[in-house]
Amino acid sequence: TATCLAAASGIVGSGITSALVQKKPDLTMVLNGALAGLVGITAGADVLTPAQAILVGLVTGAVAVFAVIGFDKAKIDDPVGAISVHGTAGIWGLLAVGLTNSDASMGAQIMGIVVIFLWTFIASLIVWSIIKAIMGIRVTESEEAEGMDAVDIGVSAYPEFYK
Repeated sequence: TATCLAAASGIVGSGITSALVQKKPDLTMVLNGALAGLVGITAGADVLTPAQAILVGLVTGAVAVFAVIGFDKAKIDDPVGAISVHGTAGIWGLLAVGLTNSDASMGAQIMGIVVIFLWTFIASLIVWSIIKAIMGIRVTESEEAEGMDAVDIGVSAYPEFYK
């Protein structure tokens, strides 16, 4: 129940937030809001009440919108909002458990955030460094300009951009 409520309210939270901030609803933000709700509830799905699950979803939906916009402004390469959805919504979800559950320690929740960040950063740095050394992680400038859909499968997904 908590999982479904958080996902649904993540949709509502991101939809309202994107409509207010961007002056129109944004489908990509709404879809990210659903994912953010699912990520945000994960830490506390077994302990949060339905009302708390709805609140977690609403907040994670809004947080995802602000995170996507913030990372774009900071020129951080997050084209599908993965950091915004998994990172910021996950942080909020861990904090929500500490704020709503008297059996949870806020210090332990913050320690969890730090440990998860360090593990993810270090493991990703190692894996991406190995991949970069072996085969590279970027396409050529001409492939990027042409579009990888055209390069890989011979069909342009967005022909209206190429005249």
